[in-house]
Amino acid sequence: MNSLGTIVTAMITPFDASGDLDVKEAARVACWLADRAHDGLVVAGSTGEGQTLTPDERVRLFAAVKEAVGDRIQIIANAGSNDTRDSIASAKAAHRAGADAILAVVPYYNKPPQSGMIAHFRAIAQATPLPVVIYNIPGRTAVNMLPETLLELASREPNIAGVKESSGDLKQIGSILKDRPEGFTVWAGDDHLFLPCLAMGADGVVGVASHLCSNEYRAMVDAYRGGRVDEAACIHLSLLPLIDALFAVTNPIGVKWAMRQLGFAAGECRLPLDAMPAAAAQRLTPLIERWKFSAVA
Repeated sequence: MNSLGTIVTAMITPFDASGDLDVKEAARVACWLADRAHDGLVVAGSTGEGQTLTPDERVRLFAAVKEAVGDRIQIIANAGSNDTRDSIASAKAAHRAGADAILAVVPYYNKPPQSGMIAHFRAIAQATPLPVVIYNIPGRTAVNMLPETLLELASREPNIAGVKESSGDLKQIGSILKDRPEGFTVWAGDDHLFLPCLAMGADGVVGVASHLCSNEYRAMVDAYRGGRVDEAACIHLSLLPLIDALFAVTNPIGVKWAMRQLGFAAGECRLPLDAMPAAAAQRLTPLIERWKFSAVA
């Protein structure tokens, strides 16, 4: 297994009734996830509403989650933004807060060329001793990091350790897997593509549905790697309705609502994300019943 894990979840960030960061509940969620087949957590990523957190909130969140889980699982702290200097400062702060690795998204809004991406990520990698995971999600950033750009970065900076690949393009993901250097980790960044990516040789998933179905994901990985492909496919297909329902609204609206139903004080999303639509809640309700018994009281 790669050092940062196979089943990694992009953890929600709980807010209290006033909309303030709730580090106590974040620690509770992190411990619950740590007990349920997870290898790592991405903290303050897209699902964790990292772009609506202040720098101080992010640091307090990183520190609280790391203190809560200790060395049981890896903490990958999102330090990326569309400003290289800000990303470097955030990476250094995450290191001081105890993070095990850094997640850095391809810069959004600016629409950098591939050469700009190379310079951006090299600067981050050179500013921290921690492993750096690149997050490619063109649906949110408006730009796509090409495989040759990613592979150049992996060859030039030894602590660029992997990629959360959320392009949704299996051909692109296959190109990365075919030519990646030894030790470079590729995670499926979309829950519905986890098994197809495994079939091409990917190392794991950074998921959202895994808040709920991490044990099923672990069983799927074990079945696939044990040669029980039909069993793995059955698990994958059984989870697709849950995945579809969670993503029927903009993430993380659905998963935060689901975690509230399981008994966590997750709070609402910060604006501009708003409340869970009634129709989406009605659709998701029967799909999460199977996990309610395991929620923390």
